[in-house]
Amino acid sequence: MSEFELIQLFFTERQASTPTIPLGIGDDCALLSPRAGTQLAISTDMLVEGRHFFAGADPKLLGHKSLAVNLSDLAAMGAMPLAFTLALSLPAADTAWLRDFSDGMFALAAQHQCQLMGGDTTKGPLTICITVFGEIAQGRALRRDAAKSGDDIWVSGTLGDAQCALAGYLNQQALSASDLEQAASRLHKPVPRISLGLALQGIAHAAIDLSDGLIGDLKHILHKSGLGATIWCDRLPLGPVLQKQVQAIQYEFALAGGDDYELCFTAPRARRDDVLAAARLAATPVTRIGYMQEQSGLRMVDAQSNARAFSFQSFDHFQS
Repeated sequence: MSEFELIQLFFTERQASTPTIPLGIGDDCALLSPRAGTQLAISTDMLVEGRHFFAGADPKLLGHKSLAVNLSDLAAMGAMPLAFTLALSLPAADTAWLRDFSDGMFALAAQHQCQLMGGDTTKGPLTICITVFGEIAQGRALRRDAAKSGDDIWVSGTLGDAQCALAGYLNQQALSASDLEQAASRLHKPVPRISLGLALQGIAHAAIDLSDGLIGDLKHILHKSGLGATIWCDRLPLGPVLQKQVQAIQYEFALAGGDDYELCFTAPRARRDDVLAAARLAATPVTRIGYMQEQSGLRMVDAQSNARAFSFQSFDHFQS
């Protein structure tokens, strides 16, 4: 199968032009027409075999995750998904693999009415690079630099089960077969919190999605906003599999485990009821885990308000 036959069969034929995308796959450039009064939110993520996923990974789940991690960035900005591009490096034109991969990707795209509008394919090590485009009203983005001293810090969903699955696969943590299967669903099929991000517009000040671990990702908000924070480490919402582990593992995986793709956001104390109403509207649980403050640095305390110090760090591509 040639490159262009591959694109036509698995990607072009599954897309149609829309008012937002008057010209999609098949020309030198696609054309995107956002509505008046809106800004484009754009993000790119790359997934590399052996670095972000295991060799031989289920292609349908991989198709889902490849798009999900990008949609999660849009969620963190409070943006509505519009479209995406796909650059795909493949060792070979494996039609069965491509069919499953595109099925997983397009199933999630359909949930969020997000259209594939172009991209590229080549032969090489398996690498998936997606650029996603979203739309947000002028001035409504949930930026990392917008947190305020005194803001509550919230997190959506639960933390740590994706890291439990990874530790199980690497034989670093003993899990039963049922627990590994449950945790693996968080690792392989994350849920981008688009509805919550949209519902938090006008309520939250700042937000970020948790891809590399809570303490590392939250520090991006602290740095950009010029603030510090205190986290109640015993209030973190643990995943059901992580809840079964010893406390040391609970702390480590909830604070520094990657691949959760939940939202961490700040909002004024006076808007607590509004945050909870937004969470109900989005059918997504949220937990208040700390607060922003003028004093720089990130502090963690336990249920007795005792300071806790941890040596572990969040994931870094060039230090892990």
